[in-house]
Amino acid sequence: MKTIALAWRYLWSRPLGAALNLLLLSLGLASITFLLLVNYQFSRAFDRDLAGIDVVVGAKGSPMQLILSGVFHIDVPPGNVPLKAVQALRAHPLVAQVIPISLGDNFRGFRIVGTSHDYITHYQATLAQGALWNAPMQVVLGSTVAQKMGLKLGDTFAGSHGLGAGGHVHGDSTYTVHGILAPSGSVLDRLILTDTASVWKVHEDYTAVDDEDRKIMEEEREVTLALVRYKTPMAAMTFPRYINTSTEMQAAAPALEITRLLSMLGVGTDVLRAFAGVLLLTAGLSVFIALWSAVRERRGDLALLRMLGAPPRRVAALLLSEALWLGLLAAVLGLAGGQALTAALGWMLQLDHSLLIGGMVWPVELALVPVLALGVSLAAAILPALGAYRVSVLELLQGR
Repeated sequence: MKTIALAWRYLWSRPLGAALNLLLLSLGLASITFLLLVNYQFSRAFDRDLAGIDVVVGAKGSPMQLILSGVFHIDVPPGNVPLKAVQALRAHPLVAQVIPISLGDNFRGFRIVGTSHDYITHYQATLAQGALWNAPMQVVLGSTVAQKMGLKLGDTFAGSHGLGAGGHVHGDSTYTVHGILAPSGSVLDRLILTDTASVWKVHEDYTAVDDEDRKIMEEEREVTLALVRYKTPMAAMTFPRYINTSTEMQAAAPALEITRLLSMLGVGTDVLRAFAGVLLLTAGLSVFIALWSAVRERRGDLALLRMLGAPPRRVAALLLSEALWLGLLAAVLGLAGGQALTAALGWMLQLDHSLLIGGMVWPVELALVPVLALGVSLAAAILPALGAYRVSVLELLQGR
């Protein structure tokens, strides 16, 4: 214990040097912590929102755009598809379930999604208040929407055209809050859900000239896309090809597109990982130089310790303990800094009503951070400790 306490005093005997080493090591560890947390949280969000969705069917265009808009609701869809074409999918022998999704309006940036009760059941969401809609123009709010907007059961509001705030307000068509979902951690938390007929009604009421015009619109109704679940995994071999070649729609496989997306994001991740590696290497060299200089500057103290009976291993342990103190402090600061950066990213994404990440999570992978911190510190201290271990008392007293 005396060695540990003395090492702490030695560490801060040169506060500027110790602070610089601590800063460099902490920055590198914070970057690694941030990478580990973001990778864990994004993977968890993707797995959670994609669970049970085998393929997304929608208008031809970018498959990734279709996935991002239809599953995660963080992009605009490539277009609409005829309702009759989507209804025909239910009769396909390989299809177990079809969940329609209709987009087009928002309320203060939160998307209004026309769908069926199956969408809520799919994510195993439960109601905190009220009930599911049983008529058009009734809505069920995600927990985040209800909290951010301050809405409660029975409140009414009008949606705005478009998927982002600032569009034309459909003032003549108001929605009524009929239910509020309990937090589920899924995409439903940031959506306003209603019957598909509500979306049609709002736009038909806004554009229809007369009854005949309304009848034509009813015959030409569209939805944005459909989430499809297969009866058998073997359908993945033939169903997308059938959609892409035999219909005017396209089928996008979520697993494939998300793999592409993650590979694209991997370039930025590699750059940040390399930056963190450079910081750790620089910190290690800085710690090595500081400890090597400390051995030369503390020759008098080391000689006194040896004369008082301290064995060589005790002197070496003093330098190693100093390095361990530095590594321990850097590990704590690095973990805290990484958590803070992740929380800031989650806050910014929530401002854009995007993926829900953030919060204090501690995946097993974070054990790498203190291991790295202590490993770099000890590696930097080995040579100075060996040097102190091998120097004789006579050489220390002579100041060589």
